Amino acid sequence: MVSIVIIAALVIAFFIFAGIYADWLWFQQLGFLNVLTTQWIAAGVMFVIGFLAMAVPVWASIEIAYRWRPIYAKLNSQLDRYQQVIEPLRRLAMYGIPIVLGIFAGVSTSSRWELALLWLNRTPTGTTDPQFGLDVSFYLFELPFYSAVLAFASAVVLISVIAALATSYLYGAISFNGREVRISRTARIQLAVLGAIYLALQALSIWLDQYQTLVTSTSTDLMTGASYADVNAVIPGRAILAGIAALVAVLFIVTAVIGRWRLPIVGTALLIVSGILIGTAYPTIIQRFQVEPSARSLEAEYLQRNIEATRAAYGVDNVEEIHYPAETDATPGALREDAATTANIRIIDPALISDTFRQFEQVRQFYQFSEHLDVDRYTIDGQTQDTVIALRELDQSGQSSRGWYNDTIVYTHGFGVVAAYGNQRAGNGLPVFLESGIPSVGELGDFEERIYFGEHSPTYSIVGAPDGATPLELDFPSGGENGTQNATNTFEGDGGPQLGGILNKLVYAIKFQSEQVFLSSAVNDESQILYDRDPKTRVQKVAPYLDLDNDPYPAIVDGRIVWIVDGYTTSDQYPYSDIRSLSESIADTYTPQPVFPIDDVNYIRNSVKATVDAYDGSVTLYAWDTEDPILQTWQKIFPNTLEPMENMSDELLSHVRYPADLFKMQRAVLGTYHVTNSDTFYSGDDAWITPNDPISDPQAPTLQPPYYLTMQVPGSDAPAFTIYSTYIPDAGEQARNVLTGYLTANADPGPDYGKLTLLTLPSQDTVPGPGQVQAQFDSDDVVGQQLNLLRQGQTDVISGNLLTLPVGGGLLYVQPVYVESTGDTSYPLLRKILVAFGSEIAFEDTLDQALDALFGGDSGAPAGDENVDENEAPPTDPNAPEQPTPQPPTADNPELQQALQDAVQALRDREAAYAANDLVAAAQADQRLQDALGRAIAASDAGAQ
Repeated sequence: MVSIVIIAALVIAFFIFAGIYADWLWFQQLGFLNVLTTQWIAAGVMFVIGFLAMAVPVWASIEIAYRWRPIYAKLNSQLDRYQQVIEPLRRLAMYGIPIVLGIFAGVSTSSRWELALLWLNRTPTGTTDPQFGLDVSFYLFELPFYSAVLAFASAVVLISVIAALATSYLYGAISFNGREVRISRTARIQLAVLGAIYLALQALSIWLDQYQTLVTSTSTDLMTGASYADVNAVIPGRAILAGIAALVAVLFIVTAVIGRWRLPIVGTALLIVSGILIGTAYPTIIQRFQVEPSARSLEAEYLQRNIEATRAAYGVDNVEEIHYPAETDATPGALREDAATTANIRIIDPALISDTFRQFEQVRQFYQFSEHLDVDRYTIDGQTQDTVIALRELDQSGQSSRGWYNDTIVYTHGFGVVAAYGNQRAGNGLPVFLESGIPSVGELGDFEERIYFGEHSPTYSIVGAPDGATPLELDFPSGGENGTQNATNTFEGDGGPQLGGILNKLVYAIKFQSEQVFLSSAVNDESQILYDRDPKTRVQKVAPYLDLDNDPYPAIVDGRIVWIVDGYTTSDQYPYSDIRSLSESIADTYTPQPVFPIDDVNYIRNSVKATVDAYDGSVTLYAWDTEDPILQTWQKIFPNTLEPMENMSDELLSHVRYPADLFKMQRAVLGTYHVTNSDTFYSGDDAWITPNDPISDPQAPTLQPPYYLTMQVPGSDAPAFTIYSTYIPDAGEQARNVLTGYLTANADPGPDYGKLTLLTLPSQDTVPGPGQVQAQFDSDDVVGQQLNLLRQGQTDVISGNLLTLPVGGGLLYVQPVYVESTGDTSYPLLRKILVAFGSEIAFEDTLDQALDALFGGDSGAPAGDENVDENEAPPTDPNAPEQPTPQPPTADNPELQQALQDAVQALRDREAAYAANDLVAAAQADQRLQDALGRAIAASDAGAQ
């Protein structure tokens, strides 16, 4: 039996060791071992502190109560039986109970290692709060730590009191005789001292609660931070209560000396009554009878504090507001001064076009593209070009033969980049690819195309082999379907821990629960195991202090594919700043609502830009916002893990953009806090919200996401890659869908990077919002007729993203319209463009035509799709089996020859009719096609006889 227990303990210990050792190898290979060891050391030290801080006082409390018990105490029969049961286990309990409690406390405190390290390495902000004049770093780093320490210490003292009471009662130091309670001198001193310590801790905690009023909503839900009632009642009241608690603590010490409990009992009752009267009743009376009747004037000063702090904490204090009296009349030549913006209007919707990419560029079933593609920009022929880009990642579920060997050794990586012009389309409705094929061919130059690390990479792969070994990894398809002519490759980078040696193989066999890792002959001394391959996962592990943007995006940088990930430092302790849920604030059509939001913040900075190499998985962290005190503090905790921004190459900088989640957080804040006057803010009659996405489900609407476009924002000197969003009035269910504001952020690195511009529209004018414009599109008779024509046959019409652009002195709406087959092979094709300006709309085949039609025949500026060839042949399925070349009809069967010629002509006529939306002509051509095919079959049968 002993042997079995020892063996079981050794097995469990090895499993624990395997997990720890695997983490060590992973961080060591990536070059961030100090991040792991710092966490281990900090958590270990915090565990020891928590263990000792709990176990020692509890043990001491039990030991003192037992050692100084009355030797000849007369016990009742029940206690005597308890002693008989417990006495054999007394020594075990005396040490075991503190140890068990210490372990629980150690585990709890070890999880708070971040709090302790932030306090030890705190960095001043140089900004003070308006109430106490303390540096904001006190609230960010010190107050949470002190509060946690006091809460832990209070719990320790309470448990020690319980342990002392139980021991004293069990051994007769405390006894009950009717209504009389007898306490021995030693028990009295011990309990009184513990009571004094507890009351002293409560005094400190109540004193700190004064400062908590600046980061909570205490007396009113109007704002975060100390209001009038807080400043004039709650804060002074807590100072008084802290003094009373300290006085009661002194009374407990007096009891320990003189032996009378009346004073501390009376003092405790006084503290409770004072807490009710001073801590609760008085602030409520002040709020109800003094503040509420005159809230606008009394709260003005504190609302102003809240407005200024919120705008500073969310980085919107420098937003440039521009009055924009939007025109609503579409006049000829109106876009002449906005030619740069017009030429870059994106008509390819990255949320819809994934199926088209898949249909024409998937190549094999074991490749895939993300459902929502990314928008970036590249320099093509000297011009900056908005681009819809995707990586051809691996999809192992599409393999014809699954198994450990194929999944782990053969199918290890994706291959290639597919990119399309954002502002162009082919005549047949396809995007115009600027990079496509496998291997890739196009405008993006030469780069390493293999994708071992991506958003859809397998859980783990084993790669690498000795020099001269036969390559085992499928690189890319280059021949037949059976794979015999596919190109193969051997990974040559440094992307994961080495599997050389029995120990490493055994550790990873346990980690991934596969004996094949240990037994397979394909695993050799040069093998590496690649895992944790998602870019967000890798960045999160090496920078655990960051909140990451939900949309990592790929870019070709210096001959490599890299993922760019934006990281945020956040806090919920910024004084007077409005507290919001991060996940709720960024939810929209592309980002789902959280089920249980637990990520409240009231301070955020895009402090880090991270890159993850798609080939070898290497992670580089760049300190982007070097003024951020939270980042400065983490740099002290994890030194040498961040590169200075100056180390970013020019090409990498050209693909950095203003992150979408930060922008969404800021647009949510500015919906309310664009108002800087406390009186207007209090009235709430100028609050804005982001409109619902007009193409979302009406039964479960979602907010319209922000969009990236190259445009010249009013008030700027040149076009720039920009992220924007719109506002409508916030009036609940009665909200009118008219525009009140238009928010942009410059997304191009440079002097104006991150510059927020808010165009405010006149309240007396009515500029249609996205919902109104979509309703105009849907209800227009001419548009409806043409959409019905597009729906004829087995096709669906899909509305693309509705873009809004500040051009022509007003606001231009652009929406691509896609047609998708309902058959087995379906993918969206861009067929039409809807545009609107004011109350005018147009619906044409191209954006260039639509703008001209909208602006009286001449918009004044060409769009990017002005040279579309409408006669281009319709697309065919590139993955369909090759069709045999039809043989010309023989001269001795003129009937067959004529029938086939008639069929070809009818087919052409039908395609042309559909292109012209002439359903009558199409039906007539289809009938002629059927007649011709019938005659051809009859002639062929006759010739065969």
